Amino acid sequence: MNVEQSRTLALCSGITYTALAPTAPMPRHSFTPCAAPGCATLVQRGGLCEDHQRERFRTDQRRRGTAHERGYDARHRAWREWVLRRDPVCRMCEAEGRTTAATVADHIVPLNAGGARFELENGQGLCASCHGVKTLAEGAFGR
Repeated sequence: MNVEQSRTLALCSGITYTALAPTAPMPRHSFTPCAAPGCATLVQRGGLCEDHQRERFRTDQRRRGTAHERGYDARHRAWREWVLRRDPVCRMCEAEGRTTAATVADHIVPLNAGGARFELENGQGLCASCHGVKTLAEGAFGR
């Protein structure tokens, strides 16, 4: 069947239907220019193009500093290891009847609220998901 035949289909009743040519699906969001000044690259949903996203990530990482500069030294690594050995299962998941491996040593009382930095009593093992929920509730993201 050639292209012309595929466009017009005749039925036994003699009624003719014309099929529309296949088209690309409509985009879900319109394209807008990259938010970086002077960049004309079009992106969906606003924001930055891939080049400027990478550039912003590198800038943020330099500004953030190294783990050691942020206070994660040998003493902190030892504290983290002791907390996770004591609490191999996420405490928040366990309280809700789930069993999830703890991967983050969390300060129960945040350091900015006067919590003891290296006291084991101020530490608890949490999974990454629960730690994110707890940190968000404390309002600590973006500091």
